[in-house]
Amino acid sequence: MYSCKRIGDRYIVSIDNHEEIVNALTNFCEDKGIKSGTISGIGAINELTLRFFNPETKAYVDKRFCEQMEISNLTGNISSMDGKAYLHLHVTVGRSDYSALAGHLLSATLNGAGEFVVEDYGEPVTRAYNSDLGLNCYKFKD
Repeated sequence: MYSCKRIGDRYIVSIDNHEEIVNALTNFCEDKGIKSGTISGIGAINELTLRFFNPETKAYVDKRFCEQMEISNLTGNISSMDGKAYLHLHVTVGRSDYSALAGHLLSATLNGAGEFVVEDYGEPVTRAYNSDLGLNCYKFKD
């Protein structure tokens, strides 16, 4: 599913071709015991599902795209919720006509290279559902 190399508190992660990125990165974080951190990356995909949050309805609207695209930027953070790795990722992708799509990343399937950097903060950060916002937000103890 992936290979990696650790350098200090960071991992360079190469996800195998045709793998789903969010699943692979979540598995990676769980395998390595990463409880908080950041993720960035680039790559090539041929399936993408973006989410857009509507604050009035407190619900996400999902849209799927099936075409070859380049990830020009993937960025996000790692925390945990209910004892499991929780990734919050956003992505910008380029299409063959040089237009771009961007939003909250629900899923994306690699069709080419997938190169990522994961930084491990080394301490747990958790999330909890915030009913006022309708979102899973950081939960810090005072």
